[in-house]
Amino acid sequence: MITVVGSINLDLIATVSRLPGPGETVPGADFKSAPGGKGANQALAAARAGAQVRMVGAVGKDAFAGEATAYLKAGGVDLGGVAEIQAATGIALILVGGDGENMIAVVPGANGSVVQGDLNKAQFKKGDVVLLQHEIPLPTVDAALDMARKAGAITMLNTAPFRAEAASFVGKADYVVANETEFDLYAEALTLPAGERPQRMGEFARRTGATVIVTLGGDGVLAAKGDELVQVDALKITPVDTVGAGDTFCGYLAAGLSAGLELEEALRRAAAAGSLACLKPGAQPAIPLAAEVDAALKG
Repeated sequence: MITVVGSINLDLIATVSRLPGPGETVPGADFKSAPGGKGANQALAAARAGAQVRMVGAVGKDAFAGEATAYLKAGGVDLGGVAEIQAATGIALILVGGDGENMIAVVPGANGSVVQGDLNKAQFKKGDVVLLQHEIPLPTVDAALDMARKAGAITMLNTAPFRAEAASFVGKADYVVANETEFDLYAEALTLPAGERPQRMGEFARRTGATVIVTLGGDGVLAAKGDELVQVDALKITPVDTVGAGDTFCGYLAAGLSAGLELEEALRRAAAAGSLACLKPGAQPAIPLAAEVDAALKG
């Protein structure tokens, strides 16, 4: 079982020819809405990878809540831990440029009300994988790491978005997943010795005992486990939309570890899934099924 404790949003997505600069207005070419939120995206990715998934989070009692959870329901994710509260459902405002790059502003809404008491719904068990991110209150994330480890669960923390105050507990997770920018910022916050990224990753792994994984976009993934470095390539693609690629990677990685795959194989499947997620617009609509990942890896 994979338990995801995290955010549930509705993404409002505008496509533009290029991303605007500060104070600049650019014309849009298309608009759509789609379910999102890092927690929900990762939960759906793990489910599409073939895992049993439980979601713990919150939505508002508003018109957006049903659309925000629609893909999770269709994907068979257990929503018994998702509360409906008197607040707005979380919203992400997303601009996607013609080159596939994006800018995102997140309004947390109900996600800001996910508190430590909600973790009683999580039912952490020995051997389960617990997946967390930074789009809910950080004290809740910290408490979830402690509760999950006490229960004997495997903990995975996606350190997005970067929040400096999280540096005090990122090392509690068994697996820490960050992109290049996030890792470099946490390395500074944790006063890791200066040097190349692989060496700093190794130092982080030695200090904390965690496996640290850094996603490198089109260059794949680099992981440090103790003194061992593992590098996996991404698929060679032309991206349409990179929204949700990192979340797809995290969900597939959690599913691979839950299934007992060795780290390198789990990373390879997750990297392929993240690449495939860049071939379609949107976050959850673009998450590939396990059969698509299998075909791409054979291909």
